[in-house]
Amino acid sequence: MQLVWVLDCAEPEALAGFWSAVLGYRAGPWEPPYVSLTDPSGRRPELLLQQVPEPKAGKNRMHLDLRVAGMEPELARLRALGARVVREPFEEEGWCTAVLADPEGNEFCVVVPPEGPDREAAAAASSADG
Repeated sequence: MQLVWVLDCAEPEALAGFWSAVLGYRAGPWEPPYVSLTDPSGRRPELLLQQVPEPKAGKNRMHLDLRVAGMEPELARLRALGARVVREPFEEEGWCTAVLADPEGNEFCVVVPPEGPDREAAAAASSADG
């Protein structure tokens, strides 16, 4: 089995630049109705941006969480790329979380795990990506 995420959107080619920069992925060519984004290292799942005619309505039932070692630097980076903060950082059982939206309004979270192995894994992944 291969896991592939699919994100419905109005303008896949435009959104590809945002998500490629956020994730450090490479965007493939526009092959209607999809633009494929892939991890250059091959470690993480493919993200397909699928063009759909209907606009986004309501809250996403599924979303991406980006686990990072530090909240403020990541929020600044994502805002500079075009993300909008939907909910400012809050803490829940030791996990600091902020809810953001991409340029088309699709929600995703930035999460800083509590001290321990989850935060160490997020830090290691961040340094491997950067």
